[in-house]
Amino acid sequence: MLDIAEELNRWVEQGRTFAVATVVAVGGSAPRQPGAALAVDSDGTAIGSVSGGCVEGAVYELCKQALEDGETVTERFGYSDDDAFAVGLTCGGIIDILVTPVRADSPARPVYVSALAAAARGSAAAVARVTDGPAELMGRALLVRDDDGPPTGTLGGHPELDRTAAAEARALLDAGRTGTVTIGEGFASEDENGSEGGAQRSGSRCGQPLTLLVESSVPPPRMIVFGAIDFASALVRVGKFLGYRVTVCDARPVFATAARFPDADEIVVDWPHRYLASTEVDSRTVLAVLTHDAKFDVPLLELALKLPVAYVGAMGSRRTHLDRNARLREVGVTEMELARLRSPIGLDLGARTPEETALSIGAEIVANRRGGTGISLTGAHTPIHHDGSGTVAGRIGSVA
Repeated sequence: MLDIAEELNRWVEQGRTFAVATVVAVGGSAPRQPGAALAVDSDGTAIGSVSGGCVEGAVYELCKQALEDGETVTERFGYSDDDAFAVGLTCGGIIDILVTPVRADSPARPVYVSALAAAARGSAAAVARVTDGPAELMGRALLVRDDDGPPTGTLGGHPELDRTAAAEARALLDAGRTGTVTIGEGFASEDENGSEGGAQRSGSRCGQPLTLLVESSVPPPRMIVFGAIDFASALVRVGKFLGYRVTVCDARPVFATAARFPDADEIVVDWPHRYLASTEVDSRTVLAVLTHDAKFDVPLLELALKLPVAYVGAMGSRRTHLDRNARLREVGVTEMELARLRSPIGLDLGARTPEETALSIGAEIVANRRGGTGISLTGAHTPIHHDGSGTVAGRIGSVA
């Protein structure tokens, strides 16, 4: 749901009612990961995708039905050997879909509204929903933010259930991940007098484990491009396409200008190593060193290779690479740190132009992030969809 937060938040601001179908679990060669969503409003307008086209029509109808009856439902779609033209995934995978109506009378609507607003403005937040459990808990939602404040909403009225779910949601939020978690059974509701173990009315005890989908929305990851050259301009465009917040840094003010890099989110005129030492990076940050000049490269990479970032790549010929590595060893960079350096930068695509080179760099960044090999899928026996470390959901999801 949060991967289409900007569009859904506009629907909320316009007062629309809608239903959201969200991928909650996948198996085999499924085209979309947990968190992918398709939404349908009361006029029949649809946004998003849950399968890349295979089952969109059937999911669309489920959303329309959910809007009519107000019921949250789950549905599994897979490939049928008996009828290859039946509704299902022609890729051979399996996806579980949670369809939730977000109507004016939906108890969890305020939670969804808050979650969509937070995600749309780029704030860190995670929403947890019951995907497998007692029917009376389906459709419930709980929202946590990246602070110590109490969660918004409830999954079923029992404080311990909400505390457990909130803790699990915050753990995934801290990692910037979307995924499912299972929490234990036996959460009892309180009776009217506030004591546990009251009358055995509907919903008084879960009696089974609960599976939650936790969708995290975090600010987009950073890409910092060092060196205001023509290759950098192309890489900025690729970085934006991949969902990064892109900064260009160069010590030369005549080259580091908004006119040369109109697509960059930020342009910094400073010595690269000095800027890197002063700015905030994290485990999702990507550093692309295109300066191709030892006086910039060496002090910058000496610092960069010690930071807990996702990717460090440096442009240059193989001769430049060997000379640069020797200089880095002279200033104390260890072999373990050097092993993190992607140099020469990018995958071997036979690239010539700045745009082709930027594509090769972007491809290497994606392969590094997702655990891909970078080899051609034709004739390969590797999985098409790598599990990796989980879905990173920026507005998405996020990237990541």
